[in-house]
Amino acid sequence: MARRSAPLLRRLVAAASPPAPQPLPGHGGGLARRTVTYMPRPGDGTPRAVTLIPGDGIGPLVTGAVRQVMEAMHAPVYFETYEVRGDMPTVPPAVIESIRRNKVCIKGGLATPVGGGVSSLNMQLRKELDLYASLVHCSNLPGLPTRHEGVDIVVIRENTEGEYSGLEHEVVPGVVESLKVITKFCSERIAKYAFEYAYLNNRKKVTAVHKANIMKLADGLFLESCREVASKYPGIQYNEMIVDNCSMQLVSKPEQFDVMVTPNLYGNLVANTAAGIVGGTGIMPGGNVGQDYAVFEQGASAGNVGNEKIVEQKKANPVALLLSSAMMLRHLQFPSFADRLETAVKRVVAEGTYRTKDLGGTSTTQEVTNAVIANLD
Repeated sequence: MARRSAPLLRRLVAAASPPAPQPLPGHGGGLARRTVTYMPRPGDGTPRAVTLIPGDGIGPLVTGAVRQVMEAMHAPVYFETYEVRGDMPTVPPAVIESIRRNKVCIKGGLATPVGGGVSSLNMQLRKELDLYASLVHCSNLPGLPTRHEGVDIVVIRENTEGEYSGLEHEVVPGVVESLKVITKFCSERIAKYAFEYAYLNNRKKVTAVHKANIMKLADGLFLESCREVASKYPGIQYNEMIVDNCSMQLVSKPEQFDVMVTPNLYGNLVANTAAGIVGGTGIMPGGNVGQDYAVFEQGASAGNVGNEKIVEQKKANPVALLLSSAMMLRHLQFPSFADRLETAVKRVVAEGTYRTKDLGGTSTTQEVTNAVIANLD
């Protein structure tokens, strides 16, 4: 009886099952989901000027990849290019004026001398344009195996004060004093930005990273500001974590984090650690934003200039800056171009045929770029 009933049962189940989903027209024959259309305002398709700084080291290679992909997509942007090197004494005034005029910039890495020489041009840009929020998105990419899965962390870092205030002096020979400056104003606005980001992106939790057990006044003020802002967002979970414990938790259980908000120095360390967990700095997008201007670049600072061997072999990974340029396109209200670019980059990474050395491959920057262009819808 059981043997005779099994085929009948299978036929009944098959008859009751819903039909297989059909490919939607206009989506390359694959399965897709229609979304409500984006309705632009009149004039939104007008090409936008973007300031481009190729930078040092691998910068010209990866910004060159961005240029090529934008041209292949016929994206409504054009570039004003300025040569800036990290060993310049200051950012040329013409560059600052270009960013003020265009409101948006994309850049390669700028080398900063260690232990002497000129001050960081990256810091000069942030302070001159008041780019007070740094955002780095660290998440697993499909097809790229890592030790941890399910990681999707956004690190939001205060960008203008803290240990990066640049206030150092020699008190007496052999004794140097370096000042860490934390203000209520800057702490409150970075906390507001973090919670606003979480709210607008349907994120569930914000973690404030601190060292208030030791720096009770400075980091205590930062925490006080975060708590005040958190009270205005009851729908978003808020917690706090001491930075040393945070470092351990990041490498052992990174999937617990969602949005992280940090003072300046901690954010740099946390973002680079999180990037390493999910595949390295070569794939992490990011940007710096203020009230009026935005500068997009590779998210994590480690390796953003590369080394001479990578430059000579032309094997720099362009993925991070390509994804950062997708962030830029969304910022400019060109969502379909951003989606096309992000989808193409993720396809190339997932297929695995074209990967640079840092991702276990042997491809050149140009080969990866060509693959991304070939995968554009």
